[in-house]
Amino acid sequence: MDHKFIHPIETRYRTDIADLFTEEKKLENWLKVEGVLAEVHAELGSIPKEAAKEISMKASLNYVNLERVKEIDKEIHHDLMAMIKALAEQCEDGADKYVHLGATSYDIEDTATSLQLREALNYIKTSLLELLKILIKITEEKKELVCIGRTHGQHAIPTTYGMRFGVWAYEINRHLDRISEVLERISYGKMSGAVGTMASFGEKGIEIQKLVMEKLELNPVLIANQVVQRDRHAEVIFLTSLIGQTLAKIARENRVLQRNEIAEMFEPFKKKQVGSSTMPHKRNPHKSERICSIARIIKSNVIPALDNIVLEDERDITNSASERVIIVENFILLDYIIKELVKNLEGIEFDAAKIEENLNLTKGACLTEKIMVQLVNKGIGRQEGHEILRQAAILARKEDRYMKDILYENKKVTNLFSKEELSDLFDAHKYIGKAIVQVENLIKFLKNKYNW
Repeated sequence: MDHKFIHPIETRYRTDIADLFTEEKKLENWLKVEGVLAEVHAELGSIPKEAAKEISMKASLNYVNLERVKEIDKEIHHDLMAMIKALAEQCEDGADKYVHLGATSYDIEDTATSLQLREALNYIKTSLLELLKILIKITEEKKELVCIGRTHGQHAIPTTYGMRFGVWAYEINRHLDRISEVLERISYGKMSGAVGTMASFGEKGIEIQKLVMEKLELNPVLIANQVVQRDRHAEVIFLTSLIGQTLAKIARENRVLQRNEIAEMFEPFKKKQVGSSTMPHKRNPHKSERICSIARIIKSNVIPALDNIVLEDERDITNSASERVIIVENFILLDYIIKELVKNLEGIEFDAAKIEENLNLTKGACLTEKIMVQLVNKGIGRQEGHEILRQAAILARKEDRYMKDILYENKKVTNLFSKEELSDLFDAHKYIGKAIVQVENLIKFLKNKYNW
């Protein structure tokens, strides 16, 4: 019977990063480690050079067939040993008896996993750099686009869209830093036998591990039991979750700002795109919603990753089954939502008129902080000024009037400011502090850092 896909990472959410997690790629990495182990044995005189050459040559998908490995696995119920047997079958002139000499399964498994995770993190790094580029582009383009800032879902004081996108860009930059740090800590392998003592390698254990890792461009662990400790892998999963949550934060803001009542910013909507099966007028931000939804799955996989740290004695296998799921899921899903967000931002639409309308929606109340500071500069105490403006804001809301009109009627205020001066103070475009300078400094920093 033909295989029928079940998991959407195989179809709907698949990106090219999936090629790093296929059964063939996993087998290829296992074989690579086995081949290197044989080479090192030969260099140290533990096995004949001709045998090592044969093993190294045959440790390839050109010789070891995935279907044959699966066939053996069905018989013996041990997938890595199935690989060893399939490789040994291909080795001639007695080389088969030296395959996997001295090693335990997780010498191969964990070292190969480090190769896989290193490649996957570098792939995500490339995807994030593309996201950072588009964020910087929008930050620069919108650095002077003044909009209302919101705290607690309420209008606060003016900010700029450059500030908003700049905050996101700076956060992605930190994730790129984290990737570099985690890459160093995950790039470790082991070749130390059943419980990590290296007894099976005799006096050459330390040297064998060192040389194998050098050839694979990994670092040798200083000490391990039967496995590379899972705090390293948990950190990788946690990092994918951190990145996913930043993407969800950006996507959620896109959704909020696309609400009809706000309508400042919109994700792209294709000419023939359908928003609802029953409501033809709908322009749903479904791509942003999808990002938020998938980020929840990525986040949820942190729990099994943390649980995998807690293995019994020198090891048990409770980490194995969950790792087959969470590593693949998190990397493929993360890469998908990065690419989805990039597409959203490349086609993002701004409604300048609505942004300006919302900026003035509270009829000047969003500038009370500015007026309060100016009242202090004119000699009124800060607390008294705060109360004057608080009462004025209440009256303005109650009577649906402009703040400056309310303040025109307050003698304490009109004794200090002319109508023209007060009117000028209520220009929201003149109260963005150092927003533009901060954005320009950020852009300069990021462009210099990444040589853009």
